[in-house]
Amino acid sequence: MTEKDALEYIGSIQHYGIVPGLSSIRELCCRLGDPQNALRFVHIAGTNGKGSTLAFVSSILRCAGYRVGRYISPVIFQYRERIQVGERPISRSALCEGMELVREACKNMCEEGFLQPTPFEVETALAFWYFRKKKCDIVVLETGMGGLLDATNLVNTTITSVIASVSMDHMKFLGYTLEQIAAQKAGIIKENCPVVLLKQSEEVMRVVEREAVEKHASLVFADTGKASHVRYGMERQIFDYDGLRKLEISLAGQFQIDNAVLAVETIRTLVEQGYSVREDALRRGLKEAAWPGRFQVLRKNPLFVVDGAHNEDAAQKLARAIEFYFTNRRIIYIMGILKDKDHERIIDLTHGYADQIITVTPPDNPRAMHAYELAREIAEVHPEVTAVDSLEEAVEMSLLLAGKEDVILAFGSLSYLGRLMEIVARR
Repeated sequence: MTEKDALEYIGSIQHYGIVPGLSSIRELCCRLGDPQNALRFVHIAGTNGKGSTLAFVSSILRCAGYRVGRYISPVIFQYRERIQVGERPISRSALCEGMELVREACKNMCEEGFLQPTPFEVETALAFWYFRKKKCDIVVLETGMGGLLDATNLVNTTITSVIASVSMDHMKFLGYTLEQIAAQKAGIIKENCPVVLLKQSEEVMRVVEREAVEKHASLVFADTGKASHVRYGMERQIFDYDGLRKLEISLAGQFQIDNAVLAVETIRTLVEQGYSVREDALRRGLKEAAWPGRFQVLRKNPLFVVDGAHNEDAAQKLARAIEFYFTNRRIIYIMGILKDKDHERIIDLTHGYADQIITVTPPDNPRAMHAYELAREIAEVHPEVTAVDSLEEAVEMSLLLAGKEDVILAFGSLSYLGRLMEIVARR
């Protein structure tokens, strides 16, 4: 199998879509020798912030000397980013070797009357196989959607469960109330396993606390209210937290303080379990953590920023960041949104800050909302909107429209930001 064959195989099963449940992934991993049972996991769920929290936690553990696996979604630049060890993507040779094994196991399952595993189940099984092959000390594992019925929840060797910000998203699968969605996220909590929860709405905290009590799991709150002397910035941010002074992160956005605090409390629970993480490793890991596409500055004069705000909660956070960082500055948007997202709410929360809006169709994504459809919707509330046919045209137009003191902000879906970032880099 070549890398092209591996990617074509994943493409060929995309139509199986999303099928919540663990029976298929359990059977698939069993046929691979249950590689997940040889690993130890920090399991992270949440609507927003789980990826950035993963970046902080894995960076700290790497600086502490551990061999760390990272399983993430969605990816920004290339498919192999989904599975990483030491922040390096799975090698082409390992991708081909592992995917061939997984494809054969799936073929045998189908011949025996089992359902074909979904793409996410295939990728999750491949990740477990690779992390065992690389003898990872700890795997920082991000759920794909929800938690309780997510394929990643097959694991039963979790050492810490982490729950980031919970809000409304994927309602078709997770429920139409915050409590229902929180219950799905809390499904990753394991018996007698520590839980770290970002302090947030009472509805979410009640649900998680109830699940923790039922599972006899100790519960730690990551309280951003304890963060003090915060100095915000686009290139670095500094804050004190619960006895730790002048912690520094390189990720921009006020909301990243929340994720950094959540990571600090996660590391503390690991230390309590006997893992060795010195304070200098914690500080260096926070500072070195990188997470592309999250309020990231691509260039200056004009300032060009990209952000993966793709749902209501993320749009609210983006709006607050705009108010904080870009007061009295002229802003040009590039927007691309998936049609199964709450695009009406995203538009409602963000359109008022833009001077002009350019809409794009996220390429190579069957869930993409067409640029012209998005523009028509925006035109009902904002007069200066233009739909374009390509990302290249969007970048070109935005740079022509923007003066040196202006801001270009591209957001709406992570699915197109990687390609847009490459276009900006080439210029």
